[in-house]
Amino acid sequence: MSYKNLLVAKEESIATITINRPTKLNALNKEIILELHQAFQELEKDYETRVIILTGSGEKAFVAGADIAEFSEFSVEEAVQLAAHGQDTLFNFVENLKTPVIAAVNGFALGGGLELAMACHFRIASDNAKMGLPEVSLGVIPGYGGTQRLPQLIGKGRAMEMILTASMLTAEDAYRMGLVNNVIPQAELLDYCNGIAKKIIKNSPLALSAAIKSINANYTDGENGFETEIKAFGKCFGTNDFKEGTTAFLEKRKAVFTGE
Repeated sequence: MSYKNLLVAKEESIATITINRPTKLNALNKEIILELHQAFQELEKDYETRVIILTGSGEKAFVAGADIAEFSEFSVEEAVQLAAHGQDTLFNFVENLKTPVIAAVNGFALGGGLELAMACHFRIASDNAKMGLPEVSLGVIPGYGGTQRLPQLIGKGRAMEMILTASMLTAEDAYRMGLVNNVIPQAELLDYCNGIAKKIIKNSPLALSAAIKSINANYTDGENGFETEIKAFGKCFGTNDFKEGTTAFLEKRKAVFTGE
């Protein structure tokens, strides 16, 4: 598919989605949210795509936030629909994607931008990255899962302080708090993320998907993460990937997984 606001490239089973709206610092609007949903959905269906890297175009911003002009005149009902639709269409969708998603956070990741990065399975930041949820300074709160995912990642107290003060974190601060997995010079960011992706694609696609589901279960209301893990563990034994992985180990060779 072709997109108005996205660039999608694929190489060696690794897909890179670049949000390409640099004149607006890649700010999210309803059109981009829909396009991102479509892009992730298409890549999820593509068996050859084993890892997805998400980033923003230019050197200034991953995503500098939501496009405020788009919703500044919304009613209460319209705002509720905006948040619910956005979470369902993109943020929750990405979090529960079977294909691993790495956020390559280059520059500003504010508001909806940070919420999008947090929905990815993990985050790598450029050394000039700045992250924050400044919504309360606009008289509103994060609406795309920020009040839920940030405490999960950095703890309740730190999340409270960050959201209530509308403060921004440097990349190093985000690393110390566990919000990002590593901080890399900006020029090396995508190469580093591709290096991680190449390690991931050596593993069983079915096992990767099962691991993502099991980890997420611990943070899902009504689910028992231990039970989810046990069931997913058992299902692995019925796959060709398990047979290949264990056989390759015993034969002291590299496994060739088929995702079956």
